[in-house]
Amino acid sequence: MIIDIKTEIRQALLNNAALVSLLGGPRVYQLAAPRADEYPRITFFEVTNYDSEFADDGAYASDVTVQIDVWAKDSTSTIAAEIDVTMKGLGYFRTSGADLYEDDTKVYHKALRYRTQIQEVE
Repeated sequence: MIIDIKTEIRQALLNNAALVSLLGGPRVYQLAAPRADEYPRITFFEVTNYDSEFADDGAYASDVTVQIDVWAKDSTSTIAAEIDVTMKGLGYFRTSGADLYEDDTKVYHKALRYRTQIQEVE
């Protein structure tokens, strides 16, 4: 059972008005942004999505890990805090967060990882 969580996550992030305001618009993209010079912005992707619970010869739950990256020319802290509120509201818990700096582009980069287990509803 593969659960498609990408649409749900993107929509939830876009529904956070405070987050969209901090980004200066709906700058939330799967994998890559269409404009490399657009800051601040968020990109995200699935790290893992695997069957985790089984019954009656089939999977009924998936463990899902997602990485959400904040890209900014200055501090990423306020944006990261809003992402955290949104993801916890979806039932995810944060498993890691790393502050990075991209020397080649002079961009601050915050990498956040979240995990959840999603059960199939019948």
